[in-house]
Amino acid sequence: MIEAIVPLLSLILLEVILGIDNIIFISILADKLPENQRNKLRYWGIGLAMVMRLALLAFIAWILKLDQTLFQLFGIDFTGKGLILIAGGLFLIYKSTKEIYLKTETHASDKPHMPRKSSFQKLLSEVIILDLVFSIDSIITAVGMVSEIWVMYTAVITTVIIMLFASKPISEFIRKHPSFKILALCFLMMIGVSLIAEGFHVVIPKGYIYFSMAFAFLVDVIQMKTLKNHS
Repeated sequence: MIEAIVPLLSLILLEVILGIDNIIFISILADKLPENQRNKLRYWGIGLAMVMRLALLAFIAWILKLDQTLFQLFGIDFTGKGLILIAGGLFLIYKSTKEIYLKTETHASDKPHMPRKSSFQKLLSEVIILDLVFSIDSIITAVGMVSEIWVMYTAVITTVIIMLFASKPISEFIRKHPSFKILALCFLMMIGVSLIAEGFHVVIPKGYIYFSMAFAFLVDVIQMKTLKNHS
């Protein structure tokens, strides 16, 4: 039991770090909804992420088969996991670039443009797509770290509880600070690129991505504080 504590804590930490991508994506989509529906999308999105991960753990044998080569193209082995990561990465890049365009390329007109609120079902379907991609990546990572099923289940449930508590503060912070929203979208673009690269068996250490974004976040905080002091 004691020997499993260190792997359990390590897996929880890793799952929380990987879950940040999910929280940011859900938070940005939730901002498109009326205020009374934002919490609902966050809870549904994170709850479905937990359900997917727990369900996938019950099919570990099938999940591991996703790492087997399906076909070769130009000397590159393509696996089921790789195809899912490539598709998820392309979807993430598309959504991020679209949101950045809407935030930065909106021109003033005689009549002010009121952004159209998206439907809850449409946004939830987009959350489910990314939940599936992140869940498969998360479970395969978990299988590579630990062998005990109960450790994986405990880590997934604990991570989701942490995400539920952290989602609203993160969402509110991003919504109140537009510059950080652009930074978050750029972060999601980088994650999308890393998913595509991983699908082509080019591993970009996620530590580099998270460190660079943490540094950019720190610079943005310093800039915000500086502007506030001079205002």
